Amino acid sequence: MIEYRDVGMHYSDDTQVLHHINFTIEDGELFVLVGPSGTGKTTALKMLNGLVVPTDGNIYFDGKRIKEYDIRKLRLQMGYVLQNISLFPNLTIEDNIGIQLEEMKRPTAERKQIAADLLNTVGLPAEKYAHRMPSELSGGEQQRVGIIRAIAARPKVVLMDEPFSALDPVSRHNLQDLVLQIHQKYNSTILFVTHDMNEALRLGDRIGVMAEGDMQQIATPQALLDHPANDIVRSFFSGISKTDKPVVELLKQAQTCTVIDESEAQSLPQVDALITTADLVTTLRQHPDGVVTHSGGRLFKITMDDLLDFLAAGGEALV
Repeated sequence: MIEYRDVGMHYSDDTQVLHHINFTIEDGELFVLVGPSGTGKTTALKMLNGLVVPTDGNIYFDGKRIKEYDIRKLRLQMGYVLQNISLFPNLTIEDNIGIQLEEMKRPTAERKQIAADLLNTVGLPAEKYAHRMPSELSGGEQQRVGIIRAIAARPKVVLMDEPFSALDPVSRHNLQDLVLQIHQKYNSTILFVTHDMNEALRLGDRIGVMAEGDMQQIATPQALLDHPANDIVRSFFSGISKTDKPVVELLKQAQTCTVIDESEAQSLPQVDALITTADLVTTLRQHPDGVVTHSGGRLFKITMDDLLDFLAAGGEALV
């Protein structure tokens, strides 16, 4: 678990960047920090891997204060994805992906295999892309490599600092899908920073809304839409429909599906957390015992009765 306790940041001229913020990130959670530029989101993220040192308060990682860690060992437990991608231009794609594995002294053959497996997973065939240079890839392809480089060593935490803000809408949407798929597959703990409210709603298990260095509200996506804490939060999310969230997320918020363990999940077909209502109905008709989905680090069982209960309670607009 990650915990920010009374964390503040000010400069020598008394300019306050963060005003004593408090929040936790649970293991396996995709936590999004959202707000306009200059609100302290990136500063808060950089504090977690020691790039910025808070002037007040403490940040805890696995029960230990960040400042007590050996900085190299700390960073080897974290993946990092930046807006400007930052692939090494003189290294092949394969070597870029394996850079942290090399630092960890993992064998060359293992690094190559991990790179190949990850490239194939994200739709970049290894035989075609492994030995290319970054300059030979499009911006979207480079960012895919940046993402899988961050997870290649299976870090405990992945930090993503506005990774898609410079990309076109189609690439952006596809990479959001990729983040959700990776989160679902590996149960990664992710801290994601964005200024895009729709992106925050689409990705976050929970969202921390920041403005002027203060944490305005921390809540699930649906709770932010239904119960904004103040006018600042309300203005950020004005005009966004409740139906912008996938149906699985809405079922979770309505508590009309059941958390189960892995042993029970093995007997049920799995569906993507981004499944549409129509596809979910079709799948449930084929599997009357229910289906399972992975979301927010937990497994959820959904039955046709769950979906019908949700729709009867006011979710008809989703169909």
